[in-house]
Amino acid sequence: MADDDAALGSIETQVAMLMRLGEATRRSSPRPHRALDRAAYVILRFLQEAGPQNVSAVADRLNLDGSTVTRQVGALHRDGLVARSADPDDGRGTVIAATAKGLSQVDAVSLARRELYDIVLKDWTPDQRRDLAITLERLTRDMDAYLKGRGPG
Repeated sequence: MADDDAALGSIETQVAMLMRLGEATRRSSPRPHRALDRAAYVILRFLQEAGPQNVSAVADRLNLDGSTVTRQVGALHRDGLVARSADPDDGRGTVIAATAKGLSQVDAVSLARRELYDIVLKDWTPDQRRDLAITLERLTRDMDAYLKGRGPG
C-alpha cells in the first residue's frame, strides 16, 4: 500500500512536470515548435487522422465543451488552417477539415517534436522508447475513458 501510494505520488508529480516542461520547450523553441499552440495542434492532429469532422465530434474526442472548440476552430479558420462547411447530416452543424496549410503546419510541428524527442531520448534503447510509447498511449487512453465516464479500460 505504501509503495503504491509512493508510486501514485511520483506519477502525479512527473505528469505535472512533463506538462510544464512540454509547454516550456514549446515556448523556448524556434519555429516550427511554436507554429501552433497546443489546442490548434491537437485539433489538427485529430483532423489529420480522422478526416473532416463535425464540431461536436471534435469536442467529444478532445473532452472539450462545444463552445470551446467552436472558438478554437474560429481562430484556426481565420489563420487558414481549417475549412468549414455545413454538416450534410445536420444543417445546423459545421464540418471542419484541415487545409493544406494546416496539414503542412501540423506536419512541421510533429517532425520538430520527433527530432527533439530523438535528442532527449538519445541514450534510450529502441525497446525503452517503445515501452514508453506503449505506456503513454495506455495512460492517455485510460485518462480519456475516465473523463468519458467509462472507467479505465
